Amino acid sequence: MYDNQAGGFARSTEVHFRRPGLTTVLLAVAQLIISVDYNIVYMAVPEIGAGLDSSPPTSHWVLGAYAVAFGGFLLLGGRACDVFGPRRMFVLGLVLHAVSSLVGGLAAAAGPLLAARVVQGLGAALLFPATLTLLSSGFAPGRERNRAFAVWGTAGGAGLILGLLLGGVLTQAFGWPAIFYVNVPLAAVAVVLALLLIRPGVATPRTRAARACFNGSGTLTATAGVTLVVFSLVQGAESGWLTPVVLGAAAVGLVLLWVFVRIQRRGNRSSHPLRLLGGRDLRTGVLVTFLYMGTFGTPLYFLTTYFQTVHRYGALRTGLAFLVPMAGSVAGPHIASRLASSRGTRTAMVTSLLVGGIGVVLIGRTLGTGTPYTALIPGLLLMGVGQGAAYTLMFGAATSRIASPDRGIAAGMTSTAQQIGGAVGLAVLVAVANFGTQGMAGTNLAATTNGLRVALLTAAVGIAATALIVPGFSDPQPVARTAGDATLDAPERLSTPTTAQVRTSHAAPW
Repeated sequence: MYDNQAGGFARSTEVHFRRPGLTTVLLAVAQLIISVDYNIVYMAVPEIGAGLDSSPPTSHWVLGAYAVAFGGFLLLGGRACDVFGPRRMFVLGLVLHAVSSLVGGLAAAAGPLLAARVVQGLGAALLFPATLTLLSSGFAPGRERNRAFAVWGTAGGAGLILGLLLGGVLTQAFGWPAIFYVNVPLAAVAVVLALLLIRPGVATPRTRAARACFNGSGTLTATAGVTLVVFSLVQGAESGWLTPVVLGAAAVGLVLLWVFVRIQRRGNRSSHPLRLLGGRDLRTGVLVTFLYMGTFGTPLYFLTTYFQTVHRYGALRTGLAFLVPMAGSVAGPHIASRLASSRGTRTAMVTSLLVGGIGVVLIGRTLGTGTPYTALIPGLLLMGVGQGAAYTLMFGAATSRIASPDRGIAAGMTSTAQQIGGAVGLAVLVAVANFGTQGMAGTNLAATTNGLRVALLTAAVGIAATALIVPGFSDPQPVARTAGDATLDAPERLSTPTTAQVRTSHAAPW
């Protein structure tokens, strides 16, 4: 349908599911693929380096290539969902995952493997905002959407830990190519189910303010700028923060982002995505997501170092050590869903962060060279519950009040903040851990353990600070609905950034 105001064809992102229950599982599987891919390669890096006879920097980029492409293309992926529809981007993201995983498993040299990891990251950059948009658009607000986000969050939280476990098991049993091949049948089945279960959106008119498309120059500058910034964060941790490559990439990336802002502000304020940050929920959500990943996203790295360096666990045993926090991350989203429906999202999110933060404190205070694994279980369990619960809540709260045509780019903004926050947080806390080893007497293991302890306790302080920002999310208020109102493009009314009232009477904003 042609939109006379917008001057083009407008496509709604609203979708309908033929079987909502099965579709929820499908969206969770997609999130599981993304989360698992993020960590599954970690355990296989030594074997990949030996098998391809590659240098340590090249092996490092088997991890970094995915992170750079994923973080760099999220804004583009989010806007693509708005323009072409989340169903198409969901399917395309899965196809890219399947093809790149097959190429990665067959790779006989470092070059094709790195290229496959880049395409995997691009697939994730399309798949992640598409999944969030489908969740926000396809389920009614309140308990139904809470349950859907709980299942999705369970897959996301568990997938990060499951990736470590699968990486160890598959590498030890079948060799490193198996960590890529496992994606192929999963993605292929998901594509078929997506085409069967998700109905395409219906084309409807929308206003110029809601349309908010990237122009060509804006797309290029935003994508290139974010990609270079993420590259500098990933490479800085490997080669040093003051190396010319890192400083140059960071400088050029920041300049490109500044140019992007200038380009967008030349046009109508209502037609570019930066206006969305005027809404308190998305603005708070971007900050909370950044801090969450910079704090809560780091303990897995430090615990992996602790298990492998201090306790000398192998890849398989290290993966098994994460079963306890994985159990907590599976339970956390469902606890959060019930608490959000009864007490509100803000209360549920603050509670989740505090519970998880207490778990990180317990781990940090218990950590020692001779600490048995059983002594860590209470802290690991609480950390997992808090991680899984908060992960589920923050994305839903950030994007719940975004108008339908902008949900993709809003999801891209929050997930970009997630990626950059994780890289920044890890870089800062690694520096804190290294500082914590200074002046230590005794063995290197004691110094390493002390550094890890200091880093974890610092992360706990950051988690507490994140909880203080959560009240920035607005409380939902009921709003009258008008039959036939042209602004109703979903089962609920969507508020504009300048409207004080919002559109749902449910206790949880999403």
